[in-house]
Amino acid sequence: MFLFCAYARTLYNDRQTKPKTNFDEHNKEHWRIQAQWILRDKVSSSLNKKVAKNVILFLGDGMSITTLAATRVYLGQKYGFMGEELKLSFEAFPYTGLAKTYCVDNNVADSACSGTAYLTGVKANSGTVGLSGAVQRGDCNGQKEGIHSVTGLIDWAQKAGKATGVVTTTRVTHATPAASYAHSADRTWEADSDTPEGSACEDIAQQLVRGRVGRRINVVMGGGRKNFLSHKMKDDDGYPGHRSDDLDLIKEWYQNKKSIGASPIYVQKKSQLQSVNLKEYDSLLGLFAYDHMPYHLEAGDDVPALSEMTQKAIQMLSTNKNGFFLFVEGGRIDTAHHETKARKALDETAELAKAVEAALKMVDPEETLIIVTSDHSHTMTYSGYSKRGTDILGFTNKMNASDNLPYTTLSYANGPGYKPHEEFQRHNLLLDNMNIKGRCKGPWSHLFTGNYEQNFIPHAIAFAACIGPGYTTCKQ
Repeated sequence: MFLFCAYARTLYNDRQTKPKTNFDEHNKEHWRIQAQWILRDKVSSSLNKKVAKNVILFLGDGMSITTLAATRVYLGQKYGFMGEELKLSFEAFPYTGLAKTYCVDNNVADSACSGTAYLTGVKANSGTVGLSGAVQRGDCNGQKEGIHSVTGLIDWAQKAGKATGVVTTTRVTHATPAASYAHSADRTWEADSDTPEGSACEDIAQQLVRGRVGRRINVVMGGGRKNFLSHKMKDDDGYPGHRSDDLDLIKEWYQNKKSIGASPIYVQKKSQLQSVNLKEYDSLLGLFAYDHMPYHLEAGDDVPALSEMTQKAIQMLSTNKNGFFLFVEGGRIDTAHHETKARKALDETAELAKAVEAALKMVDPEETLIIVTSDHSHTMTYSGYSKRGTDILGFTNKMNASDNLPYTTLSYANGPGYKPHEEFQRHNLLLDNMNIKGRCKGPWSHLFTGNYEQNFIPHAIAFAACIGPGYTTCKQ
């Protein structure tokens, strides 16, 4: 404890006199040692200290505290309540903590560096996936060297004999899910056609199918069919693949699973997913969209909801006697915020809460650790002094702006919603159509309280589940 305090004080003083990035942060061991010391300091409670046989990590991409507050009201008003008094499923969890989100090189985290932190335990540079801060974005040679690669929860769980799964509403090769299995100097290198010409840097889709960690994942569900198919091919909906090579990575995934004695199945419709026989198959790849999966508000009848994908993943992974690790991302919260579409962002958050609720009904809380967190925030603000019951997606009922123009309860400081007006006056929103559509529970959940670095999260999960190379409850 004394050494930890001394180390923390030294680092703090350095930052006071030298605002530039401490070079120790480029070293992956820096983050591991720092997180391990925090972990040892926290392991002092006498609450639920059973080994977490199962772990489910839920991630709301771009899900800020403001988003949660607005979603409560959105859901409440949808069902006839005021809304503010309600709780989302995971807000009833007994332990809440705050994780600091920043990259080694940026003070505002993107999904790539953030995903690397909470999935591997090592902070990284903006735009990079599964690599330490020693690799800058776009550094293909740094990626190919391999010495700066970092793995985490998926890898640790697999080495412990557990089943693993990744579920998302974005492309399965998008920055957040990619951080669980890939090593890429640029988050946009999802297919070979996205990588620099002649670079020979393996793209993210290939790493999911061929990589040491990716190929061993039992269940993968989300969107992004285009990154698995050659441009010479078309998917079942008639869209051409995005790859510039001749690969059919969907077929290769299937053949790889068969070669190791697994019983795989590939699906791309909700009806196909629902009909999967768990006694017949133990590996599943579900690609339900050419690109990102559609927003829940716009999805057709044959597109599975996040809760439905989560349920099927738990059912399949639960057949492993050693337990499982499942990562579930509500990824379209983030894309809706980027588009300044508050209604969609709140609805996607509600869908994440529904998925958490579905999971709670399927697992034993005494042996399953469930964490719900976010990777970064957005500029959406919840402002004004509206009375209870005011439409969360409409105007405030206090027209007290100095320019006498109305303003909405939810607003964005950036993005496509900005509309300039002559002489720098605010745009009159009355002219617009306003109707366009880290909490914890389970074994060792008390470790996730307080304020800590984001990369501490996987270290605490690994401790609770007895996986990984660090300090665990089995090594006490």
